[in-house]
Amino acid sequence: MNRRRLLAIAAATPLLGAAPVFAAPPVGGLTSLAANAKPIGKDEREARIAKLQRLMVEAGVGAMVMEPGSSLDYFTGVQWHRSERTTAAVIPARGETVLIVAAFEEPSVRESLRVTAQVRHWDEHESPFVRIVQALKDRGVVSGPIAFEQTTRLFIVDGVRDAGPAYQVVLGAKFIRACRLIKSPAELALMQTANDITLAALRHTYPQVKPGMKPSEITAIMEAATVALGGAVEFTLTLINEASAYPHGSHQPQVIREGSTVLMDVGCTVHGYQSDITRTWVVGAPSPKQRKVWNTVKRGQEIALETAKVGVPVGAIDDAVRAYYEKEGWGPGYHLPGLSHRTGHGIGLDGHEDPYLVHGDPTPLAPGMCFSDEPGIYIPSEFGIRLEDCWHMTEAGPKLFTPLARSIDQPV
Repeated sequence: MNRRRLLAIAAATPLLGAAPVFAAPPVGGLTSLAANAKPIGKDEREARIAKLQRLMVEAGVGAMVMEPGSSLDYFTGVQWHRSERTTAAVIPARGETVLIVAAFEEPSVRESLRVTAQVRHWDEHESPFVRIVQALKDRGVVSGPIAFEQTTRLFIVDGVRDAGPAYQVVLGAKFIRACRLIKSPAELALMQTANDITLAALRHTYPQVKPGMKPSEITAIMEAATVALGGAVEFTLTLINEASAYPHGSHQPQVIREGSTVLMDVGCTVHGYQSDITRTWVVGAPSPKQRKVWNTVKRGQEIALETAKVGVPVGAIDDAVRAYYEKEGWGPGYHLPGLSHRTGHGIGLDGHEDPYLVHGDPTPLAPGMCFSDEPGIYIPSEFGIRLEDCWHMTEAGPKLFTPLARSIDQPV
């Protein structure tokens, strides 16, 4: 569960810190949009492993070790949780992948394995790190550098290092990034479906938001619609009134009234691939200030897309938006009132992936990269406006997964 999802739950239940139980709101007329969504196939996953192996051979690295998370899913399909019991994949630069699992968990872990791999288990009294080192040796990696996927926990790195002192530990981030940065047509199709579902769920939710409602009630409507439409709920952040001025919300209770600003930042997954959409509107008639800020943010989104061209550093997108905002009197830089966060983030299997639309990121835009476009403006003690749509880069320019919101009067 990501940080925004945790904050969304906490914001919905400021006094107890746990999600309340609601009867599922009615979702009549909604049918699944994911019925024909195709998961990533074995051939594509094995091609990913082959690319990773080529990169490691070129760099003189013997193997990659990774534990459960989005990267393990990306390469092997394995979807498993992290605990004190080590589950890990050893992907050697040459040879077949080895999956190391606790013996009693092996059948469950195997259920999501989608590539050819040898599975080796360890019993509770044994060391998984010895099993990992033996797998390395059996694949011909007896010494030298081995890479660890960048989110691997330190106790696993230390355990392998202690069990195999002949190895030198290196960070695997650059290899993982090179594989995951450019999305395939199959990945883009899943992201399109996820975004279609989230936008449809927002369209279902928007007309039901009325004075007197609390964030938790709105969240319940959105999440029931998402499930009915075929998505797995990833996060639902519902911010009302002053809470909308804080990008990830507030624990203070909020209730809809006439003139309330409502910010919904929502997303789902389809076969693991994510959507991320934000819409902000006003219940009743917007004030002139709310309307002006909304229009400014909409123009910020447009500037981001206009700046996006193949070869342009992704940081230049953030610079262009921020320059426009400063001319409009916001900022400067990351100062409030204004845009206190980056203009966008990469997205795929993770809701936030490298690279980021942030000042100083030199990564050149290339076809297949996917990002959010969310240059909000936040006014502490008043309200915030954020609009967010995701897009992917093509040779012809950015292509949106969802159309930009039309106006503050027609936000969804």
